[in-house]
Amino acid sequence: MYAIITISIVALVVLLLGALENKKVLLPIIYMGLTIAFVLNLVDWGKSIHYYNEMYIADNFSIAFNAVLIFTTILVFVFAPIYYKPVLRPLEDIYALILFALIGAMSMTAFGNLVMFFVGIETLSIALYILAGSKKFDPNSNEAAMKYFLTGSFASGFLLFGIALIYGASGSLNLEEIRTYVISHETMMPLMLNIGLLLVAVGMTFKIGAAPFHFWAPDVYEGSPTLITTFMATVGKVAAVAAFFRLMNSSFGEVQGLWKASLSVFALATILIGNISALNQDNVKRMFAYSGIAHAGYMLIGIIAVGKDAAGVLLLYSLSYTFATIIAFAVLILVREETGTFSISSFNGLSKHNPTEAFAMTIAMLSLSGIPPLVGFAAKYNLFLTAIHQGNLLLVIVAIIGSMISVYYYLRPVVAMYFNPPSATSAIDSSSNYKKQIFISAVLIIILGLVPGLILDLI
Repeated sequence: MYAIITISIVALVVLLLGALENKKVLLPIIYMGLTIAFVLNLVDWGKSIHYYNEMYIADNFSIAFNAVLIFTTILVFVFAPIYYKPVLRPLEDIYALILFALIGAMSMTAFGNLVMFFVGIETLSIALYILAGSKKFDPNSNEAAMKYFLTGSFASGFLLFGIALIYGASGSLNLEEIRTYVISHETMMPLMLNIGLLLVAVGMTFKIGAAPFHFWAPDVYEGSPTLITTFMATVGKVAAVAAFFRLMNSSFGEVQGLWKASLSVFALATILIGNISALNQDNVKRMFAYSGIAHAGYMLIGIIAVGKDAAGVLLLYSLSYTFATIIAFAVLILVREETGTFSISSFNGLSKHNPTEAFAMTIAMLSLSGIPPLVGFAAKYNLFLTAIHQGNLLLVIVAIIGSMISVYYYLRPVVAMYFNPPSATSAIDSSSNYKKQIFISAVLIIILGLVPGLILDLI
């Protein structure tokens, strides 16, 4: 809770300094504020404190996921200077919106009441709608914002109606009281609650970009500013997955028969549609959009396999996915600045002039595809193992097939970087700090792949 308060104060200070046109101090204050928030978030570890009549629960699950969200946001801000280098005005509005979106995301992982659940989702979503259209004079950005807003609002309607029906059936918005009601009516569940749970599942599958509610993702990812796409694809997706897991595990874990089959169909469709659709994408941003859809399917498997072990596996998967995605987008930002295109051909010969960036991109692609010994392999292995122990063998078989398909499109940029002649005659310009940050992030992927137990045993 203190971490959220700290980030809120930082966001307000950033807005004030931006109004005073003090551009140079914005990022240092953000770095300092997020670092303090990261530390304050860890202070409650092991205590499981309930704030405001169980509206907000600071347990190990929320603390661990919020640590991932804060650290991911720090990485996004680290890569912000080079992306916004041509922009002369203070960027207080964009930076503050990212911080407010982070607050919504952190609320989603820690809710103990469906009101806080909805408030967190809408705080994150509304900020992302605006950020998607923050490139005001770019028609693609405007289109992305409009599509995201319209489809997102429609999904929020499903979500809110589902919450209302759950409240109407159980008489409570508190997760623990809903769980008690569900257990007591396990043999004869009211139709109102069944429909409410289905509507909530529909709303949440949209938020994580799962099929069949994934159609917004490719256009929104492509049209949004690349740095915002990075934030959306990592913080937005991980927060939604964590919130979905908390809801199903806390209130409906004992009645898996109500929802397991439906979510299994969503997961199967998401994995296949995401991976197959990514095969023929020449635009790397759209490829990452479909890749993100496929990874949403893998994360749904973690939600289906509810339980203590699944929480740790989902945390490791979220961490591996966010690290690799941020590295990939960081390199993509550099390539796009130099070549003016997001096509795979823009990576041609990158290893000749920019070996550090090519190495980092390769590590990210291999990790996303699940190649050992990287953390992406450890995450998928433990996820599939947990799912098999829960009796979800069919899901795992389809997920393995999907992973095999993904190797093809993940290796396309790698082949272009190392085996195609350079499309540019000189190296892509990036600062030494930028190179170090990309390289360190890639090394972390390798290290976490060697010791995944450090993450798995946290929660």
